[in-house]
Amino acid sequence: MIKRPEEIALMAKSGELLAQVFSQLDSLDLIGMSTMQVNDLVDSFIVNQLNARPASKGQYGYAYALNSSRNNVVCHGVPSPTEILQSGDIVNFDITLEANGYIADSSKTYLVGTVSAPAKRLVEGTYDAMWKGIKAVRPGARLGDVGYAIERHARKNGYTVVREYCGHGIGREMHESPEVLHWGKPKTGLMLREGMVFTIEPMINQGQHAVHTEEDGWTVVTSDGKLSAQFEHTVAVTRNGVRVLTLRPGEKAPGHQ
Repeated sequence: MIKRPEEIALMAKSGELLAQVFSQLDSLDLIGMSTMQVNDLVDSFIVNQLNARPASKGQYGYAYALNSSRNNVVCHGVPSPTEILQSGDIVNFDITLEANGYIADSSKTYLVGTVSAPAKRLVEGTYDAMWKGIKAVRPGARLGDVGYAIERHARKNGYTVVREYCGHGIGREMHESPEVLHWGKPKTGLMLREGMVFTIEPMINQGQHAVHTEEDGWTVVTSDGKLSAQFEHTVAVTRNGVRVLTLRPGEKAPGHQ
């Protein structure tokens, strides 16, 4: 569970590479692209430009370099050549990358073209909720503090937090302990210690928090058909606070570094 400084340095390198993938996505005009086209571009960039490995490919029998979760899809959306992104969509791309034996995991929800004000507000609120959780990370804090900060922000803005899926420890394996819930009570749960590395990846719904899995066994959607958004970073607990290992260019990290 606790990573040595040299391991965290390698994970940070993986995180830097993964940030480059999102920079590539930021440069795309997604309108008219299929989610499979996006997947193929990401796969090629990771392998051929970054000399790394798409860590989700082959994990649990999954065949692709990313999850593409559009509109009412909460998570684990499967890319498809027939799913065409249109102006007004929101779409989350969740990507994992392995380099030098260590994995980084991050996701971002994109606004495609001209998006409605409620959809934009949901995406911005979800991003802010993730950062509320990250800012709660420090030695001596507890995982309940992280979850509470996320859910409090979501509820304040009229949203709900998906409870069936959570963040997770990460390192040489994609999913390690602990589980990181995005809801909770302050001063409860595992105490955070320097060297812990895990993801914070809240899924925030416009409507109710209930979800269900479609017949493909992967795609998770909102039960009421309303929109869902997600953001994710991989973070490390430092001596004085938190370090975001997957920080992207232009993002501002919390003050307690």
